[in-house]
Amino acid sequence: MTMVGLVYSGRYLQHNTNPYRLPSGESLPFVEQVDHPSNPRLVERTIKLLDMSEIGQHLTMISPYSAPETMVTAYHTEAYITRVEVLSETGGGDAGQGAPVGVDSYQIALLAAGGAMAAVDTVVSGEMQRAFALVRPPGHHAMSDKGMGFCIFNNVVIAARHAQRTYGIERVMIFDWDVHHGNGTQDAFYDDPNVLFISTHQDRLYPEEFGHLDQVGAGKGEGRTINIPLPAGSGDATYMAAVEEIIMPIARQFQPELILISAGQDASASDPLGRMCVTAEGYRRMTQAMLTLAEELCDGRLVVVQEGGYSEIYAPYCTLAILESLTDYRSNLEEPVAQARADRWPQSQTIGLDARAALDAAKAQYGKYWSRLAL
Repeated sequence: MTMVGLVYSGRYLQHNTNPYRLPSGESLPFVEQVDHPSNPRLVERTIKLLDMSEIGQHLTMISPYSAPETMVTAYHTEAYITRVEVLSETGGGDAGQGAPVGVDSYQIALLAAGGAMAAVDTVVSGEMQRAFALVRPPGHHAMSDKGMGFCIFNNVVIAARHAQRTYGIERVMIFDWDVHHGNGTQDAFYDDPNVLFISTHQDRLYPEEFGHLDQVGAGKGEGRTINIPLPAGSGDATYMAAVEEIIMPIARQFQPELILISAGQDASASDPLGRMCVTAEGYRRMTQAMLTLAEELCDGRLVVVQEGGYSEIYAPYCTLAILESLTDYRSNLEEPVAQARADRWPQSQTIGLDARAALDAAKAQYGKYWSRLAL
């Protein structure tokens, strides 16, 4: 029986970023305030959905722990860590650019990073074959010296460095399928030849200055950063083509010892912060492809770390689909977007001309570094 771990703590719900505020910090000029897109309900609804699906019978709960400062400083500066701590103690503020901090957010952000580390612990030690870290706040936008895009500490970067430094894992692959580019993760490993960072994202959505085709890594890490910017409207067919035509061949050439997924379910057709058309089935299929790679290349070692996903109705179902693939269990819950109808969407069945051009451009760019793309 496949052993699958789920990292979660109710304390993650205490990181409350409501209400949404303007960049100046002022409230929106409405009678009723608007909740922040990254609010506790997203994770809370996911947990409730997992409970209703009975998938918990196929999961082993893993308790997170607070990431030690020695691991957080593997990427973040001490000055930035201190700034987050002070903001948390004094009632909150912004840790950089659109990264709100509230009371207790510092401790919870450490617990999120530690949750990703705990998932790595169980998988690399062999206790679990794969694990999902359902953590908040998310992390992939966080830079070394500032938070960005709702992210405070970069959970997946800390988890990858933990795998390398604690367990001697040499080669780590990170696949970031969030609709927004994982700029912090790219920055952390830009010159590292032992970390393969691959990102599929909506072209020039956020942050606009990151995720371009010509950002390929530097020094010994040149060619180890793979950006696949996709046009708005891309759906299951385009994402699976990116996985099968680009990501899997490169991964097989790189030969990772551990695969990490930055799982943002905001490329879904219902997400308010993106304009993509991936369905729950699309997330299920991408997860299965990563499982295939993990089984083939690194003894099944796969860790999924929660990032974005802001449709309170649909994102939890996309996360459920990922966990269904991890556990090889299919619940009978009815989804709010009928999959049979979604499968008939043109984006689910065909790759548009602009999407095909984007994929071909990525293959041409990275074929310079990875010979298997030419096969």
